[in-house]
Amino acid sequence: MSSTDVRQFIVQADDDGIRLDRWFKRHLPDASFNIVSRWARTGQLRVDGARATPGDRIAQGQTIRVPPAEPVTAAAAKPKRERPQLSAEQTELAESMVIHKDAQAIVLNKPPGLATQGGTKTIEHVDGLLDALQYEGESRPKLVHRLDKDTSGALLIARTSRAAAFFSKHFSGRSARKLYWALVVGVPEIEDGMIDLPIGKQPGTGGEKMHVDPKEGAPARTRYRMIDQAGSRTAWLELQPLTGRTHQLRVHLAAIGHPIVGDGKYGLQDAFLTGGISRKMHLHARRIRIDHPDEGQIDVTAELPDHFAESMKTLGFDQAMGNTDALDDRPPMSREQKKAAGRAHAKSVRKERRGERRGRGERSEAKKK
Repeated sequence: MSSTDVRQFIVQADDDGIRLDRWFKRHLPDASFNIVSRWARTGQLRVDGARATPGDRIAQGQTIRVPPAEPVTAAAAKPKRERPQLSAEQTELAESMVIHKDAQAIVLNKPPGLATQGGTKTIEHVDGLLDALQYEGESRPKLVHRLDKDTSGALLIARTSRAAAFFSKHFSGRSARKLYWALVVGVPEIEDGMIDLPIGKQPGTGGEKMHVDPKEGAPARTRYRMIDQAGSRTAWLELQPLTGRTHQLRVHLAAIGHPIVGDGKYGLQDAFLTGGISRKMHLHARRIRIDHPDEGQIDVTAELPDHFAESMKTLGFDQAMGNTDALDDRPPMSREQKKAAGRAHAKSVRKERRGERRGRGERSEAKKK
């Protein structure tokens, strides 16, 4: 096939469900986003004969029609940046984190203090260690969700492109279930409840900090249950985020007056306990459960890091009390269900008020007699 020929490609299993622009990044990286967009606008880019856009999702077996390759000038060509070779210590660290491995997925028990991805001044991170976890696989493993740098626990990694698309769909659809353990300052009055507070970026922080924002924040819901308490000093909570906002658990708990122990970012000085309790953050992704791309489910529990386990011991908490790990399998309510629930609640309130007014009227009549 010459460079002037129209090209046709069959979508393979590993690319099932991904966006078309993502397919180009994987298989035709020389075709920039601007070029692909121009092909789409002019009708030259087609999937199974129909006009396509870069944002369209493709399925296994479909045929992608691609125009002839466009010449790449020396100035436009970007040299491929090679990833640095991992040291023996980095490889050992990566392998030590693995708590589950199969043909499609790896689950890590991420230690606190290790970022999930790189960024400004962040050199050591999970993404940079994934070359050590390719094993016999054909491609480098891929991140499909994140944990905060100071949050420890279960982190799911996809071993194939197909698995990455599958897991990403389940995370975005909220069918994946994640359960966290946290130690918080003080004891919530309600032992088993729901925090429903919208979250947005806090102005003036450059997006580095979030806050409760009733007007412009995105909906955020966290279910919590108190497992045990150490007097009135601290409580051990089981948390289940029903939405996936940045820093959601940390913002929600600080907002109700019970910041996570060690979370100085949101709890300030109130987040630290005396008596030998570690100043590290006590938030741990205890368990993750998600459908498997082949069959069945992945259901993995991650052990506590040393500082968290030591604090539990110091405070007199018995880890065995948390072994129920009750994940809420109820799917998030749709917009229509939320409206219906709101109408039902409003109706119930009106009914109660009518009953109160009727009762006051009857008492008034009784007094007249």
